Amino acid sequence: MTARIYKPSKTAMQSGRGKTEKWVLEFFPSSVTKRDPLMGWRSGSDTQKQVKIKFNSKEDAIRYAEENSIKYSLSDPKERRIKPKAYADNFSFNRKETWTH
Repeated sequence: MTARIYKPSKTAMQSGRGKTEKWVLEFFPSSVTKRDPLMGWRSGSDTQKQVKIKFNSKEDAIRYAEENSIKYSLSDPKERRIKPKAYADNFSFNRKETWTH
């Protein structure tokens, strides 16, 4: 079993940063999925890929993986860069782009 430990990023469907504080341990699929000939759905015998365990810190997730002999890969989150913007910059004389309207 191999797992991935990561901190989820915010989804494109939300403007806030909700549900991004916890660390997640998620298992990689260990077998391929097959197509059901009757319905066309994808199915497989691997149930571990459905398991997602949430932790309050990265150290807790690593400790859990090591105590249960789970190989893991760690993905650190990227630093968030915030560019300060002001509404008045839209009307500045020093704009790099031309005014379109």
